Amino acid sequence: MSICFICLAVLPAQARDMRIAAIVNEDAVSHADVEDRMRMIIASSGLPNSKDVRARVEPQVVDSLIEEQLKLQEAARNDLDVTDEEVASGFKTIADQNKFSVEQFTDIMRQQGVNKATLERQIRAQIAWTKVVREVLRPRVRVSANDVEARMNRMRQNVGKTEYLTAEIFLPIEEAKKEKEIRDLAVQLVREIRQNKAPFPAVAAQFSKAPGAAETGGMIGWIQEGQLEDKLNDKLATLGPGQVSDPVKSTLGYHILLLREKRVISEETFPQQDVLMNQIGLERLDRVQRRYLSDLKAAAYIDRRG
Repeated sequence: MSICFICLAVLPAQARDMRIAAIVNEDAVSHADVEDRMRMIIASSGLPNSKDVRARVEPQVVDSLIEEQLKLQEAARNDLDVTDEEVASGFKTIADQNKFSVEQFTDIMRQQGVNKATLERQIRAQIAWTKVVREVLRPRVRVSANDVEARMNRMRQNVGKTEYLTAEIFLPIEEAKKEKEIRDLAVQLVREIRQNKAPFPAVAAQFSKAPGAAETGGMIGWIQEGQLEDKLNDKLATLGPGQVSDPVKSTLGYHILLLREKRVISEETFPQQDVLMNQIGLERLDRVQRRYLSDLKAAAYIDRRG
C-alpha cells in the first residue's frame, strides 16, 4: 500500500452529491464517492487541480471504484472478511510511509479536503483482493523444477544481452470506444511526470492497473531484452536511466515506462533458484488474477450513469 500525499494546497470543499454514478450488481457508487476519490488522487499524485486534468481523470476514477466494488463483492462471496482493525493497520502503514503519525496524517487529509473514508475504502478493497488472490487464486498456480530449469536455460542463452530495471504505469483498454480517453490520460500523466509536477511512484500507485502497482509504485523489476512485446522492448532500448517513455500501446492497453537502470546479463546476475521459482509464480499469478477480474467484470451487472 503506497499513497503519498505531497501537495499541501487546500482543495475547496463542495457539497456532497449523492446521485448515483454507477450500479455494480447490488451496490451503488455515488457522485460523492467519485468526487472524494478524485480529490484524493489529485492530492496524493501531485497532479494539478485543473478542469482538464479532472475531466481526464474522472472516467478512470469511476472505473476504479467499480473495480473495487467487484473485488469487495468477490471477497464477501468467498467469506473473506476485512476487519476494521486490518483497515486501520493499512492506514497506519500509509501514514508511516509518509513519515507522519496517524493523527498527523488524518489532519493533513482533512486540510486538503480529502475524505478519510475514501482512502479507507481503497485500503479495504486492496486487502479484500489480496485475500481473494491468496486464498482462491494462488492455489491454482503451480511452478515445477522443470519450469525453473527451462527459464534458467533461456537466461543462459541471453548472456551478453541487456536487461532493464523497469517501472511502469499500465492503463488497460477494456472497451475499444474508450481508447482515446485512455491515451489522452496517458499523455497527460507523462507530461506531468516529466515536468516534475507528479512523481512517477505516486502516479503509478493511483493510476496503474498492473497488479501490485499500489504497493510498489509501479516497479516490475529486471526485464530482459526480448521479454516484452516488441513495441515495449524497442521503447525500453531507447531510454536512458531516469527517463520516462511516451505512452506505448500494447495488445492490452497503454504503458508508460520508467527506466531505473540497465546492465549486461551475466551468470553473476542470475537469481537464485528459489527466487526464480517465486518470480515465475508471481508472473503466472498476475495472469490468473487479470483473467479472473476480467471475468468478474464480464459477468457483472454494471450501469454507468454518467
